[in-house]
Amino acid sequence: MQIISEIDELVKLISKLPGLGPKSARRIVLKLINNREELVKPLAKTLAEVYKNISRCKICGIFKSSTIECNFDDCKIVNTKYNKICVVEDIADQWSIENSNIFQGYFHILGGTISSAGKKKDNLLINSLVERVKKNKIEEIILATSATVEGQTTAFYIQDSLVDVDVKITKLAQGLPVGGEIENLDDGTLISAFKNRLKLSTESN
Repeated sequence: MQIISEIDELVKLISKLPGLGPKSARRIVLKLINNREELVKPLAKTLAEVYKNISRCKICGIFKSSTIECNFDDCKIVNTKYNKICVVEDIADQWSIENSNIFQGYFHILGGTISSAGKKKDNLLINSLVERVKKNKIEEIILATSATVEGQTTAFYIQDSLVDVDVKITKLAQGLPVGGEIENLDDGTLISAFKNRLKLSTESN
């Protein structure tokens, strides 16, 4: 009975992962159980190490290891190699854009969006974005948030936060479908959205 309970709990946990339901979770659990030495032991060890050592940088939002400082140029921009920052909602969006090879510059991962009800502003790395722009020679901010209500609300809030900062602000344009999320777009759509990005006004009312 104890074994069944543990299996059920594992199925419930795995079924919470994106794209997986109870049936897929059960198949995965059976595969793991039937390959304990090859899969379960190294998986358990790696998950424990990730839980212990991996976190998000509080400045740029990129994953970093707790054993070293954030080693990405995105964090402190010590060499001003680029003059652009692409602002995305999460790590998956960054990976999608990097894989398309359309953008050469720094990334800033917000860690989510502002809901249409105006919640979660304090949980996002918006203040650190403003500080990065002020302290470094950044000429353009590209708002690569999703074309959802939450994504656009977040983009408008960031635009307002930078109203007194001398920086060009653009957003992804043609090719980005309404309601589309960045991580689900193909490379061709991303390339079109970047090439045709629109400049936003930063003038205060």
